[in-house]
Amino acid sequence: MMRLRLADTALAVAIAVLAVVAVAFSHVFSGVSRPADGLGFGLAAVAGLALAFRRRDPLVTLAMVTASCTTYLLLGYAYGPVLFAFAIAVYTVARYEPLARSAPAGAVAMVVLLTHLFTNRAAFSGALGLLPGSAWAVVPFALGFIVRVQREAVARERAEEVRKHAYDERLRVAQEVHDVVGHGLAAIKMQAEIALHLLAEKPEQAETALVAISRTSTEALAEVRSTLAVVRQEDDSRAPAPSLTRLDELRRRMTESGMRVELTTTGSPRELPVAADLAGYRVVQESLTNVLRHGTGNTATVRVSWEDDGVEIAIGNPAEEVQTNGGGLGISGMRRRVTSLGGTFSAGPTGDGRFEVRARIPLEARS
Repeated sequence: MMRLRLADTALAVAIAVLAVVAVAFSHVFSGVSRPADGLGFGLAAVAGLALAFRRRDPLVTLAMVTASCTTYLLLGYAYGPVLFAFAIAVYTVARYEPLARSAPAGAVAMVVLLTHLFTNRAAFSGALGLLPGSAWAVVPFALGFIVRVQREAVARERAEEVRKHAYDERLRVAQEVHDVVGHGLAAIKMQAEIALHLLAEKPEQAETALVAISRTSTEALAEVRSTLAVVRQEDDSRAPAPSLTRLDELRRRMTESGMRVELTTTGSPRELPVAADLAGYRVVQESLTNVLRHGTGNTATVRVSWEDDGVEIAIGNPAEEVQTNGGGLGISGMRRRVTSLGGTFSAGPTGDGRFEVRARIPLEARS
């Protein structure tokens, strides 16, 4: 703000000096104009210096400049840079004021300025004087209005980008919470059913299932807090970020839920972008959760194949079809995660009595 005020002040001083100097030499260029005197110098200086307030109060600035310029020309002083101040004032009003205020103000300023055509001997008569006189108002007003419209369009585009980014972030967080909570609740449900089954006949074994429930719920809550910390813009490091390097922990949790998971890794693990690493983990997590909810046999295989240009993940289980929730955050959510990174995704029966989810994420995943 201070820089803008300094810029306006510098412009005002420059226009004022230029106008005063022009008044001093006006008799050289026009023999019919009123000779330079103190009043002429003062009016030219006021018209220029008023521009120092042009952005703080455009309408008042236009009124001061119009009054000074019109009086200057009505008294018969020569045309010159004093009209630059008028043009800048009109431009400023059109640029910074709404059209409902700028248009009437610009029109009134133009009409007032044109009154000098009746008294200034240096002015052209009739239409010859009307056209150049009105041009000092019409042209700068049009330029100011065009700039205003363009800037408003850019501002709207930026606001729309911000809203879209916020929406995408909310959708991402919702999907993260869905994956974490859905996986945790499915595991807890299975462990609770095991505990209920063993409670009557083998209560000492039921304790193991209850301990697993406590540990699973604690881990899920920590992961949810870590995810929601992004929304709160906090740095919450209580839960490590989900990653393909933590698949052994995921397998342990699923095993405690009564599910047998066979994990196979081939190739040399490579460092993936954070979004790609998270997407790979969520694909495995959501696939195993779907097997736990809807699959048959409670067994699954997870194969992670590291290649030179990416990683391929395949999760299979002995079932012709694994249904997902109707909310569209299951298989469709996994597909959206992977394809948004430039990868490929497929899910469906393999023809040998198995259902397989397969995802390939490139090493240089786009963000």
